[in-house]
Amino acid sequence: MSDFAGQVIIITGGAQGIGRAYVEAFVQDDCQVVIFDINDPSALIKELGGATVPPVGYIVDVTNQDQVQQAVNSVIRDFGRIDVLVNNAAFYEGLQLQPFDQISEKDWDRSMNVNVKGVWLTCSAVARHMRERNYGRVINISSNVVFMGKPNFLHYVASKGAVWALTNAMSREFAGTNVTVNCVAPGYTMTEATKNMSEPDQVAELERQILSAQSVQRLLEVDDMVGAVQFLASERAAMITGQTIVVDGGVIVG
Repeated sequence: MSDFAGQVIIITGGAQGIGRAYVEAFVQDDCQVVIFDINDPSALIKELGGATVPPVGYIVDVTNQDQVQQAVNSVIRDFGRIDVLVNNAAFYEGLQLQPFDQISEKDWDRSMNVNVKGVWLTCSAVARHMRERNYGRVINISSNVVFMGKPNFLHYVASKGAVWALTNAMSREFAGTNVTVNCVAPGYTMTEATKNMSEPDQVAELERQILSAQSVQRLLEVDDMVGAVQFLASERAAMITGQTIVVDGGVIVG
């Protein structure tokens, strides 16, 4: 029996990238995984259909309050509970490295809408249910760039800094309950999105710089993020709230 057997876990942005790694890991733990993604998650759901408890999914734009609330209501109606929310959905693929005064208003607004508003909306949608049950685990995904800055990536840095800040504040608003709110801040992780963020030579140089800054001398893979998220979702982390775990091979220390 796993730590999560019988639990219902929502993972936003779970159809690809790091989110997919979270989905696959929790599915192996025999819990009911529910994917919220703006992209159709049916292919992944079919791929994992042989699991003891197959995942389900909804096409959800996390910046749309009605869509988020309707999907959360459907989860409660169909499964009766929500134990864990992993806020992984983010606008990252397609962002260009450029000076802050050259960032388009469109990219700035989309970064803030998906990366910040989306987290707020999904947390707001599950909050009443978790308070009524007096139980819940909320894990928001930020980034280690919040703690070191990153030239030419201000829209992303600012949005992920907001995720870190709202995690701290939100944990206070659940005071007196058994609902915890924590944050995981990944470092640069090998995904299709990171590989395509710029020209190949620029990406290669960025990876060289990141690797030289790490204590653990290998680039991070998506599976490296799973342990921290599952720990914070578990009963072993019942007394941890308002905290951030940086998973970046030792770039940020102290």
